[in-house]
Amino acid sequence: MRAALEWDELCQGVGKKTIDTVLACLVDMQGRLMGKRFHARHFIESAWEETHCCNYLLATDLEMMTPDGYQATSWEKGYGDYVMKPIIETLRLVPWLEGTAIILCDVLDHHTHVPVSHSPRTVLQKQVTRLRDIGFEAMTATELEFFLFKKSYDEIRADGYRNLEPISGYNEDYHILQTTKEEHVMRPIRNHLFASGVPVENSKGEAEAGQEEINIRYAPSMLTADYHTIAKHAIKEISWQQGHAASFLAKWDHNRVGSSSHIHQSLWKSDKNSFFDASDALGMSGLMKNYLAGLIKYAPDCTYFLAPYVNSYKRFSKGTFAPTRSIWSVDNRTAGFRLCGEGGHTIRVECRISGSDINPYLAIAAQIASGIAGIKEGLELPPPAKGDVYKGNSANIPDNLSAARTNLMKSDMLLEAMGEDVIQHYARCAEWEIEEFKRIVTDWEVARGFEKA
Repeated sequence: MRAALEWDELCQGVGKKTIDTVLACLVDMQGRLMGKRFHARHFIESAWEETHCCNYLLATDLEMMTPDGYQATSWEKGYGDYVMKPIIETLRLVPWLEGTAIILCDVLDHHTHVPVSHSPRTVLQKQVTRLRDIGFEAMTATELEFFLFKKSYDEIRADGYRNLEPISGYNEDYHILQTTKEEHVMRPIRNHLFASGVPVENSKGEAEAGQEEINIRYAPSMLTADYHTIAKHAIKEISWQQGHAASFLAKWDHNRVGSSSHIHQSLWKSDKNSFFDASDALGMSGLMKNYLAGLIKYAPDCTYFLAPYVNSYKRFSKGTFAPTRSIWSVDNRTAGFRLCGEGGHTIRVECRISGSDINPYLAIAAQIASGIAGIKEGLELPPPAKGDVYKGNSANIPDNLSAARTNLMKSDMLLEAMGEDVIQHYARCAEWEIEEFKRIVTDWEVARGFEKA
C-alpha cells in the first residue's frame, strides 16, 4: 500500500483539473490540523517550498485563546511568523473532499529556519533520532476510540451541549447488528482513509452506546502519529458530512465509559522485532524488559502527555477498562501496561493510560523517551501483576492535571530528553488549562448548591 501521493501525480492532477486545492497543515499543541487552503496551481509553482503562519498557533488553547506566560511568543514579542515547510513525503489525496490533497508541514523559526523545538512533530523527531542513535526504530500503533452522536456539531452547540444522545441505544462492543446501522458513517471513514494512504485495518463497536474504534496498521512512530492525526480529522469531517458529530473527548458523561487511544509499541532492528526472545518464558527480550521498566518508572512523569486536559482524568476509574496504576500484566486490561502477543514475533507492549484526547506526537515521544531511559539505566522489570490490578497497591497514575503538571516539571528524565524549553512550554499549557477550569462555575456546583447550600 502506498503511503502518499507522488509529486508527479499531484502535478498531473492539477494539469487535468482533478486536483484544485492543497491543504498545507501543521499540527498544533492539541494535535489538530491548522493551515491554509492553496490553489493547487500556486502550490506546485511556489508554495511547496514554504509558506508562513502566525506563531501563536503553537501557543493557544482549545478555544484558540492566546494565554500569556509563554517564552516562545507573546503579545510583548508581537506574535510574529513561523515558516511552514511542506514535507513532500506526507502528500496524499483527501478523497472525502472533492479535488483536494493535503500535505503536512514542519514548523521552522522564521529567521533561522531551525525547527521549532516545541512543535509536536519536532518533539517526536528528536526522540526518533535518539532511538536511532542506539540502533532501533520504534514501531507503533494507536487505537482511536470516539463517540458518534445523532445530531450534528452545530445542533449540539446550539443546544448548549445538553441532552447529548449517542447514535445507538446500547453497548455495541463487537456488535455487528448495531454497527451495521452506523455504516453510513463508518464505511466511508474506512474507505476514504484507506484511499488516502492511511492503512486502516478495521473498525468495531466499543464498550458503550455510540462508541466506535478504528484500528490502523502499525508503522514507524512518525508515520503512526501522522496516520492518527489525519484519521482523527477525517472522522470529524466525514461524520459532519453525514449529519453527525464525532467526539474524542476522553469522558463526556460520568455515567458512560471514557474513550482511550492505547499506544502499542515495540523496537525493531534490521526488520526484526528486538522485543522477541524465543528462549524467554513469555518471549520477552532483555531489551524489552528494560524498555517496559522505563515506561513503568516514568509513567507519572509522562502522564501529562497521555492525559493533557482537566477532563482527561475523569476517565481513570475502577471497572472501566481505564487504568489507575502504573504496572504491567500479561494480557490484562486492568493494568496501565499490557503485554500483548506474548511468546511470538508480534510481541509488544500496550500503554493503556493514554486517552482519545492525546496529541499522538507528544504521547509517543514521551513513551520513547521513557523506554530509552529504561534501556540506558538497565532497569529491572518487576514480575507481572495478576488478577484485578484496580485492587493493588502499586504506584498510582496522577489523578488530576495539577499533579501531572508537577510531575512533568520535576522530571529530570524528560528535561534531558526533550529540553527545558519544551518542558516549560507544555507546563504552561497545562497551567493555563487549570487556570481556565478554576474560574468556571460548573453545572454540578449549581445543581448541588443552588437551593441546598
